[in-house]
Amino acid sequence: MAIKLITILLVGVLAGALPGPALAQNCGCSASVCCSQYGYCGTTKDYCGAGCLAGPCYSSSSSSGGGVSVSDIVTEDFFNGILDQASQKCPGRSFYTRSAFLRAVNSYPGFGQGGSADDSKREIAAFFAHVTSLTDHFCSVEATNGSSDNFCDTSSTKYDCAPGKSYYGRGPIQITWNYNYGAAGESIGFDGLNNPELVANDSVVSFKTALWFWMNYVHPAIGQGFGATINALNPEACDGENKIAKARLNFYQEYCNQLGVSTGYYYNKVHIF
Repeated sequence: MAIKLITILLVGVLAGALPGPALAQNCGCSASVCCSQYGYCGTTKDYCGAGCLAGPCYSSSSSSGGGVSVSDIVTEDFFNGILDQASQKCPGRSFYTRSAFLRAVNSYPGFGQGGSADDSKREIAAFFAHVTSLTDHFCSVEATNGSSDNFCDTSSTKYDCAPGKSYYGRGPIQITWNYNYGAAGESIGFDGLNNPELVANDSVVSFKTALWFWMNYVHPAIGQGFGATINALNPEACDGENKIAKARLNFYQEYCNQLGVSTGYYYNKVHIF
């Protein structure tokens, strides 16, 4: 168990170890404004219509690419099949729920869009493969011993750290660093700098931060295969013998099998090993 806890802390740090968000990747839009498919803020059809990534998008929030409903793919059996592998003592057992995930997806109708129904299933499988690895099957809500470092990047002048606050890994994707908490909070509609603890206390907000991170940094690479999603999240994991990357590949293959879809043409074409 000690090894697993160390791994959770490590990957939690890696998940947030990205440069400050660029305009084309992160809209930083307010909760009432749409984030277009090209990463800009606005309220017209060009922003809220086809390809809209976040905000009050015109498209239905319950369906993804190919007309597939996310709730039909992420069934109770699928979600709980992951959760049930966590120990009963895990804090995530009573925190992460399918309902909270689906409520969060309502704010990100671009999740799973951009291709066929099979492409939608692959993106969902990829998302849960990373989440399973990062949280040890939804066991962890916060990074183990995360408070030992406040993860404050003082070079991020736009998102100055609040006194006494720590920005260690929290939530399904273990969002880390002040610049990610600040940008996610702006987009979602909460004070991520002064109240980072909300990510570990509100399960819907927690899933929203994961989807915010995913849509900004991972979704654009989804068409390049699962290996590209590992590189987008944790480039440090893409070396020859990295156990984290291999574990995520195994989870991805397992979830694709559960969803009745192949791993995709690029599964073995992205040479991360």
